[in-house]
Amino acid sequence: MSASSTDNLIEHRLPLPSGVPVLAMGAWFKNTLCAARDGEAVVSHTLGDLDCVDACIGHEQAARTLLTWLGGSPAAIAHDLHPDFHSTRFGLQLAEECGVRAIGVQHHHAHIAAICAEHGFDGPLLGLALDGVGFGDDGTAWGGELLRVDGAHCQRLGGLRPLALPGGDRAAREPWRMAAAVLHALGRGDEIALRFSKQVAAGSLAQLLDKGVRCPPTSSMGRVFDAAAGLLGLCPVMDFEAQAAIALEQGATRFGPTRPLDDGWRIDAAGHLDLLPMLASLIDEADIERGAAVFHATVVAALFDWLQSAAEASGIGTVAFGGGCFFNKLIAAGLRQRCAAAGLHLLEAQRLLPGDTAIALGQAWVVRHHAFD
Repeated sequence: MSASSTDNLIEHRLPLPSGVPVLAMGAWFKNTLCAARDGEAVVSHTLGDLDCVDACIGHEQAARTLLTWLGGSPAAIAHDLHPDFHSTRFGLQLAEECGVRAIGVQHHHAHIAAICAEHGFDGPLLGLALDGVGFGDDGTAWGGELLRVDGAHCQRLGGLRPLALPGGDRAAREPWRMAAAVLHALGRGDEIALRFSKQVAAGSLAQLLDKGVRCPPTSSMGRVFDAAAGLLGLCPVMDFEAQAAIALEQGATRFGPTRPLDDGWRIDAAGHLDLLPMLASLIDEADIERGAAVFHATVVAALFDWLQSAAEASGIGTVAFGGGCFFNKLIAAGLRQRCAAAGLHLLEAQRLLPGDTAIALGQAWVVRHHAFD
């Protein structure tokens, strides 16, 4: 493989402390790969979502190109925990070919580790990982996580109160379904059919929720955004990725700053954050833009309360934010302001974006911190 073809693949070059050579296979969505050797890490350009043949072929070609760039077999190949991802299966295949270890890295651990890698931060920190979905250690769909991260070690301190995903992955494209899940969780499932009468499946959805059929739980912050947009009538069905969250942010921006709901969230003894009280307030909100603004203000206040409580309990004063929800400027700016006022040292994405394109870098960082004989 020529040097020029390798250069054409690489999007970012970052300094990294010396360590064992590693190849990381990246995420399912917006896939990138990362290779690390000596004092440098390289991240490929975005290869696409690994749900089509062309993207999978590009992913495999990029992986072999980066193996050549490493100059031989890596010490390990990092991959996502999800066993059905193409990147996982191909990573395991390459590891077997090279005779090296394959190491799974949890998606949200990788989000926070990517921030650590950008800043060269090796100590323990608290991470807020907020996105649409990632395969959790327990096999469920995560996406709103408070983590304690220290290199290769990651402890889940808490997650968002799980909501049902009515219809499974379809709920990620149809926010009205997440709104229906909120109604059901509040004991108001009998309102679903009337409220969403324009949706063909609305009549049967309450029954699915009652029976728990095709309604897996998720702790995703992305789905909380969808639920809010669905309850406010902003975006019942999405035509493109993150449309509901974008509409919600735009509505809040037009309304302007507002106060959070004082009783809009709860943190239980196990450290889980429950945003259901805030979502309940949106059900009968007549002013959509005001509702969007209250949503953002309350989410910021709740997340900071969650984070600050963990900081005080652990004595850790450094925090990091990762995941696609931090593309939201109102959430990011609000938390940034509160962290500064509280004296917390905040690390954020700099050269890379906070979303899934940084996952491969985080995987490489985690695996480099594993013990190798």
